[in-house]
Amino acid sequence: MTYDFAPLFRSAIGFDRLAQVMDTAARSTAAPSYPPYDIAKTGNDSYSLTMAVAGFGPDDIELIVQDNTLVVSGRVADPQNEGEILHRGIARRAFERRFALADHVEVTGAELNNGLLRIAVRQIVPEALKPRRIPVQAGPQTPSTVNPSQQVTQAPSPQTQDVLPAAAA
Repeated sequence: MTYDFAPLFRSAIGFDRLAQVMDTAARSTAAPSYPPYDIAKTGNDSYSLTMAVAGFGPDDIELIVQDNTLVVSGRVADPQNEGEILHRGIARRAFERRFALADHVEVTGAELNNGLLRIAVRQIVPEALKPRRIPVQAGPQTPSTVNPSQQVTQAPSPQTQDVLPAAAA
């Protein structure tokens, strides 16, 4: 199944990043499955990425955020002398996983505990993008909005008397 996102690029302005992410997701058919991970929403603007990285220590894992992409990579340290391995069921191979981050999302921390790497992610909306209330102020009152009983009658100024037609005088 293939999708053509060209109409989206033609008719949308400012959505090029979204179209690019969708295009990349549609093209990547062979997504890696190691290591397994969970993504959970932990609050209104916070998320948690949990990866199963048994056999890796904190020094073996590297997290990099660049160009709205979180790259999690693990490199195997030199194997310790564990004797003759009869069966290897714990995968200790190097890995690299990439996660697309939305705009205004930042990684706030990471911890490794009991073979699970937990990465805290938070969406931070800048002040300029937050909704804000604009106060409405009362302006000066115009004669059409003034109550007729409050209108002040002024005598015509001398300049206006000079411009009146002679027939009206």
